[in-house]
Amino acid sequence: MSDKRQRARVQGSWAKPPPRPSRATGAVSNNQQTRHVDADPDSWGSGPQKSPKTFEFHQPSKQVRDVPPVKVMEQAGIHEISRGPSGVSRLRLLPGFLPPEEADWMFSKLLAELPWSQKTNYRQGDAYEEPRLTCWFGALPYTYARSTLAANTQWHPSLSTLRAAVEQACGCGFNSLLCNLYRDGHDSIGWHSDDEASLGRRPTIASLSLGDTRVFGVRKQPPPEENGDYTYVEQIRVPLSHGTLLVMDGAMQDDWQTGEFWGKCVCVCVCVCVCVCVCVCE
Repeated sequence: MSDKRQRARVQGSWAKPPPRPSRATGAVSNNQQTRHVDADPDSWGSGPQKSPKTFEFHQPSKQVRDVPPVKVMEQAGIHEISRGPSGVSRLRLLPGFLPPEEADWMFSKLLAELPWSQKTNYRQGDAYEEPRLTCWFGALPYTYARSTLAANTQWHPSLSTLRAAVEQACGCGFNSLLCNLYRDGHDSIGWHSDDEASLGRRPTIASLSLGDTRVFGVRKQPPPEENGDYTYVEQIRVPLSHGTLLVMDGAMQDDWQTGEFWGKCVCVCVCVCVCVCVCVCE
């Protein structure tokens, strides 16, 4: 019996929790905040303070440039927009070239009676439907975006009338016509230059707008050192209202690109080896 008690006491002592260490004299009470007297000397607010570094300005390795604001051209007349090695680039703006009633009649006629169709183009081997309707009139076929519009000498009588009026205003002859129909805000034409060999060197292009106002855009070709980056090039927007004629000549197709910024529109482009664009917008 005494042996069992002895073993129980020994086993109990194994299970007994270790004694708590006695509290040092002068210990901080529970309601007082403990201070860390062994803080890292490099930490904020302790140790020797380093003097702040002096600010030094370093010139940026690349020149900081501002994107030029887009210009808006609305005033009638002849505008020389650039002069360079390729020559002078000009835009001639003639608002109200067709009176409102005549423009209304011509728009309805062309919209209803021209043989509109959707062209299939190719980009990097992939086919896509052109986001607008077109028709071509001219003695020769017209190729762009790796797709060809067949020659068509059956000019609509209304287009022949328009061509004669535009030739009289421009003082030059036109032998072909590209019509573009922008049906809604989803139709468009991207940035491009009308520099196909079939149009000849430095073609003159006239564009007549019928229907809703379309915003015609031009942007300068970047210099070689920009490697095709158009971020900092000059850009111009030309609102073309119902019945307005715009004529592009000189070095426009060498030094600039054009594009459309949309509303709902029919566009007739009368092109010539020198070109007329009669653009009809809805």
